[in-house]
Amino acid sequence: MIPLSVLDLAPVSSGRSSSVALRESVQLAQRVEELGYRRLWVAEHHGMPGIASSAPAVLLAALAAHTERIRVGSGGVMLPNHPPLVVAEQFGTLAGLYPGRIDLGIGRAPGTDQRTAQLLRRGNVDDIPGEIQLVRAFFEGPVEGITAVPAEGNVPEVWLLGSSGYSAELAGLLGLPFAFAHHFSGQHTLPALELYRSSFRPGALAEPYSMICASVLVADSYERARALSLPGALSFVKLRQGHPGVLPSMEEAAAYDWTPQERLFAEQRLDSAVLGSPTEVQQQLKELLARTEVDELMVVTSAHGLEDRLRSYELLMTEVAVGR
Repeated sequence: MIPLSVLDLAPVSSGRSSSVALRESVQLAQRVEELGYRRLWVAEHHGMPGIASSAPAVLLAALAAHTERIRVGSGGVMLPNHPPLVVAEQFGTLAGLYPGRIDLGIGRAPGTDQRTAQLLRRGNVDDIPGEIQLVRAFFEGPVEGITAVPAEGNVPEVWLLGSSGYSAELAGLLGLPFAFAHHFSGQHTLPALELYRSSFRPGALAEPYSMICASVLVADSYERARALSLPGALSFVKLRQGHPGVLPSMEEAAAYDWTPQERLFAEQRLDSAVLGSPTEVQQQLKELLARTEVDELMVVTSAHGLEDRLRSYELLMTEVAVGR
């Protein structure tokens, strides 16, 4: 059996506020802990009305405070937006408060559009590998006479995230666990995993450890799962068009006047996801895990209502045998 984890984007649905979205993230964390998921990560996105997780460290503090056992972490902290010292201080604080439960997933993209990225950036960041190593060094002790308090001695589990071969190879060379964004870069999944394994050198880990994040929605039938997923597909279409918005309802998605190009893009998006009844999802995941041979599976579920997301996570854990 493969360990299961959850990626939460703190989605802001139409008719609801970002405050509601954040409170729903707390509820989701509590429920997936009860169900037995290994870890819950939150992503860093900026300037997107439909995603409330722009400050992962702050949100993680709330999620950890309202749970007891589940690991919580960033999927990820986008390093171009933050000085390494600040990242070490924030996650050292979390690891000090919640020892043995904090993951620091690091990404090398800004997690937003170019205009927003310009407001976030602290200047050109050309040496991402060096900055990753600097973050890690602060957890071990002073760097050039500077101590990251309280990072020293309070060490989170550090992951490297990616959607390309560059991050995969870097994770392998640094000996770090690697998480790949299969949910939006599926065509690159297998080459990236192969590159990670072939380039792996013992470091933080003695052996490679990989995880993919897949878009999964489980419902009573394939038709129901597809209908629940359509708003997320429409939201992704709008994002790619440069018009990000809140997550529409099923009714809004059904009534939308799709262009042929938009419909095709949405269909491709839905076809790349894992959707259906427990039996159908089990077969799809078995095939996916057999192809990828990953050690852990993280799932992200997009639906307008929290109850539908929770139902999917419940069915996945209780009705689906997730293994190769």
